[in-house]
Amino acid sequence: MTPPHTASPRFRFTALATAALAGALALTGCEGLDDLPDPGQSSGAAAPAPAGSALKAAEGLTVKGRAPKTGYDRDEFGSAWADTDHNGCGTRDDVLAEQLEDVSRDSDGCKVLSGVLDPDPYTGTRITFERGHSKVDIDHLVALSDAWQKGAQQWSDGKRRAFANDPLNLVAADSSTNRRKGDGDTATWLPPNKDYRCDYVAGQVSVKKKYGLWVTSAELDAMKKVLSGCPRQKLTAGGNPTEAPAR
Repeated sequence: MTPPHTASPRFRFTALATAALAGALALTGCEGLDDLPDPGQSSGAAAPAPAGSALKAAEGLTVKGRAPKTGYDRDEFGSAWADTDHNGCGTRDDVLAEQLEDVSRDSDGCKVLSGVLDPDPYTGTRITFERGHSKVDIDHLVALSDAWQKGAQQWSDGKRRAFANDPLNLVAADSSTNRRKGDGDTATWLPPNKDYRCDYVAGQVSVKKKYGLWVTSAELDAMKKVLSGCPRQKLTAGGNPTEAPAR
């Protein structure tokens, strides 16, 4: 028979476990489980963006609401793939020749007949280019209609032609993926290939900074979210002048 003032083995085990938990909480300085830190909370303020980085440049872009698309037409940016650098070749063939490997040209020295996109930046896959059966598009990093709604309505014809044909704003990419992008900005579309996202967003920031285009608040938030994962990512350099020569 158990003495009246002696606890059962099960009770003693429960008491010991409770005491151990209380001791552990005391050692951590916590008074209860609700006081444990949230793993998703930052332990301190974010470090400032490094000077010269795409993240720093993004923070300097003008933030405004999207203007109406009224009046937008592809022709407002000049004829497609105009030879704005006067090298005798259209912009599309210039970009294909620059960004594809194993390029074969027509006898005119301009027209790209075949090549390989390896890797395709948007999907990370290898795509064979064959003229007439192409699965490769030349994408505007900053879509023309997006630019129209964020400042390009007010530009001269020459600046819009320059923008549409500037290699800084052009990338050879998988056609089906590009068409799913449409005229989306960073807030609404990112490449499926996550390894390319820092380059992609840095490219958009570079183009918007160069041409003085603004961003929406949602777009800026999305840019900063991507670039905070690669804070030393540089702006993309190069491209053509922002005013195309008179035709």
